[in-house]
Amino acid sequence: MNPMMLEFFRHKLMDWKNELLRESSDTLEHLQEGSVSEPDLADRASVETDRALELRTRDRARKLISKIDEALGRVADGSYGYCEDTHEPISIPRLQARAIATLSIDAQERHERMEKTHRDD
Repeated sequence: MNPMMLEFFRHKLMDWKNELLRESSDTLEHLQEGSVSEPDLADRASVETDRALELRTRDRARKLISKIDEALGRVADGSYGYCEDTHEPISIPRLQARAIATLSIDAQERHERMEKTHRDD
């Protein structure tokens, strides 16, 4: 992968990370604002369900940010865009669709097949 493409993906990853961090900050502000107790039990349950959903979403975003940081580390050390299993280049369309990909499509499919066969045991 040439330096221009690496820079493109570095910017893409940074923009994605910044967007997730901004959303996380907005969620924290929203949760702090909405700390008023609801007098009605149904309303309170609804608010708690919404909060739990938001917190699960933020947890997923936190894990995604960690994967983005790992991808940025691979950009920095020059290993970005190479399959962890085969060490062959990952296709550009795959990286555009999933910038944090660590496996080529073939390797990912093999991994998923192995996971499925071991899970069925």
